[in-house]
Amino acid sequence: MSGTSKTIVWFRKDLRIDDNPALAAAARDGQVLPVYIWCPKEEGQFYPGRVSRWWLKQSLVHLNQSLKSLGASLVFIKAESTVTALLQCFMAVGATKIVYNHLYDPVSLVRDHTIKVKLAEHGICVQSFKGDLLYEPWEVYDEQGHAFTTFNAFWNKCLNLSIEPASVFPPWKLVPPAGTVDGCSIEELGLEDELEKSSNALLGKGWSPGWTNADKTLAEFVDRHLIDYSNSRVRLEGVTSSLLSPYLHFGEVSVRKVFQCIRMKQIIWAKEGNVLGEKNVKLFLRSLGLREYSRYLCFNFPFTQERSLMNNLRFFPWRSEHGDFKAWRQGKTGYPLVDAGMRELWATGWMHNRIRVIVASFFVKVLLLPWTWGMKYFWDTLLDADLESDILGWQYISGSLPDGHKLNRLDSPQVQGCKFDPEGEYVRRWLPELARMPSEWIHHPWNAPSSVLRAAGVELGLNYTKPIIDIDLAKERLVDALSTMCQAETTARSANAYANGMEEVVMDNMDRVENWKIPVVVLKENVSPSISLSDQRVPSYQNCKNGSASRKRPSCVEAERASPNKIQYNDCESETSGTGGVDLHSTAESTSAKRQSTSSALSFLVPHSSLNAEVPHGKEPLLQ
Repeated sequence: MSGTSKTIVWFRKDLRIDDNPALAAAARDGQVLPVYIWCPKEEGQFYPGRVSRWWLKQSLVHLNQSLKSLGASLVFIKAESTVTALLQCFMAVGATKIVYNHLYDPVSLVRDHTIKVKLAEHGICVQSFKGDLLYEPWEVYDEQGHAFTTFNAFWNKCLNLSIEPASVFPPWKLVPPAGTVDGCSIEELGLEDELEKSSNALLGKGWSPGWTNADKTLAEFVDRHLIDYSNSRVRLEGVTSSLLSPYLHFGEVSVRKVFQCIRMKQIIWAKEGNVLGEKNVKLFLRSLGLREYSRYLCFNFPFTQERSLMNNLRFFPWRSEHGDFKAWRQGKTGYPLVDAGMRELWATGWMHNRIRVIVASFFVKVLLLPWTWGMKYFWDTLLDADLESDILGWQYISGSLPDGHKLNRLDSPQVQGCKFDPEGEYVRRWLPELARMPSEWIHHPWNAPSSVLRAAGVELGLNYTKPIIDIDLAKERLVDALSTMCQAETTARSANAYANGMEEVVMDNMDRVENWKIPVVVLKENVSPSISLSDQRVPSYQNCKNGSASRKRPSCVEAERASPNKIQYNDCESETSGTGGVDLHSTAESTSAKRQSTSSALSFLVPHSSLNAEVPHGKEPLLQ
């Protein structure tokens, strides 16, 4: 322990005191300067939505109060460049080290790697920690040392690893260094403007951001609702989930703490012979596994934020129909369950996981709209805006993953409504124009007798829209699209075979997932001792050249935890296995005035109309 060390703790999505490895390490070493840097320009197209920014602001206020009580206030900085801001902090207090916790989304992977290189060029000691996952992406691999591309295989391996996730104790006291950093107030960060405050005020009636509130939410879930988790997941009304996802996204509670609390409950229930309790524990741990897997995929396959993991969709004839996109956003598709979900999303920034799956499936398979559009809209509008989970969910729904939905599987919203909302309570809550419809007809009002419609005050095409497309026609259109995709794939294969002087091979691509190419990432292999194991590398393709010359790193960087030995991509086929149904976990509403220009590193585009959905604001989120 060195009492003279001065460490800058760079907070990001780890807004907590408890189980924060970077903060704990800095406190052990000596004096601590906690900083939060808000750099809107670097967020690019993934600039957070309105409700996500509201949550961030409240969480930062909460964290600052906690840090003050320990002796060191959080310094807020609004900057044009994160690396420049860190360098200024470093010089202002004569710091000896900068520490932070890892992130795994595509934007952060590139930014963090660049920052580490830039700071190393200035001779600055940089250390990073595992604070967002149970297992680092490079710690989990198959028998060949390759990255997993199916969830079940990945999660089974995680549960059988000898590495035990361990929390770290929070610091008792923080000693700030001498010197003054040019910071700003929380208001000057500009996380919400005056026009947004009235709408945001409603959010505070249903949600309580902050790490201590996260602990309370976790305790309530484990003590009261975990035992009924399997049943609550299929209900649309009442307490339907753990409500932990926004807290986990902003790092107000660590996944390790959640895991340990659930595991303790599992041990107790196993001792008591509580079979139902053990079943619910396994189901909830699986949802934590999906969060782990979302980061695992994004780290090993960073291109997945704009194209599918498998190459099966490269010839799919997506329909770029802005009118259909607008109808879906506004909750005006004519399918009550879908419309209710989208109205709830706009009004509250929240949707039940089951509804997320239903509206996403409708978007992709009924409307045939590009899944990347839907993914970006979820990022813009969901309170628990989480890019990695968003990517995993939409890739799963669109059939882009080896163990995802089959693209030709189209579920009727009417059937799903009768299954998950049999009495129509959810629909009536969010579609007041259908409030008087009998339960028998509420999920398919177009089939109701005219006398029933008149009694309910429903005029299809006037106060409630007619279905945007007949479901049978949608099924036919989907089959035609899949046929077109396969024909285009066959033509491309033939052309490629002819160009290479090979004999054409005809395959049925619809039934053989393994025919679609999946990049293989090598996570574990023998490396030269001269190669540094200290950096959280951004994966690169095997055939890419190593461009930059090696530079000398500060000695403390070499003392960091081991990271991936070597990461490579090979364009070869992968074995596949199926998994069962997975709930879509994802992502917060944004205003067009706050939209930033797209980063040059990310080519993904969404129509600008997605930023101006004309749906009025409604009720605040209800913690049911």
